[in-house]
Amino acid sequence: QVQLVESGGGLVQPGGSLRLSCAASGFISSIYAMKWYRQAPGKEREWVATIYSGGGTRNYADSVKGRFTISRDNAGNTAYLQMNSLRPEDTAVYYCNAVGVWGQGTQVTVSS
Repeated sequence: QVQLVESGGGLVQPGGSLRLSCAASGFISSIYAMKWYRQAPGKEREWVATIYSGGGTRNYADSVKGRFTISRDNAGNTAYLQMNSLRPEDTAVYYCNAVGVWGQGTQVTVSS
């Protein structure tokens, strides 16, 4: 059974950092791209970042470029999203996506 489980969300002050994790199981995750999306209240889900197999190629939405870093472990089973210089507008539920499957999401709230 293909499964993605996110973790690492929470409440952080503006300018702070969080690292999200996405643990994949049930498929050979290392050969697939893994993506992060987010959905803020009242807004559509938006793409945040992608890391391709091998981890050499990474793409970012303009809104997070220079602040967020996507990575994956050597086995390719876990993807990470390091989020620095967080802003209130980064508040959202963050979702991991791979092979057409979505995780359950993890809430990130940036507030003073």
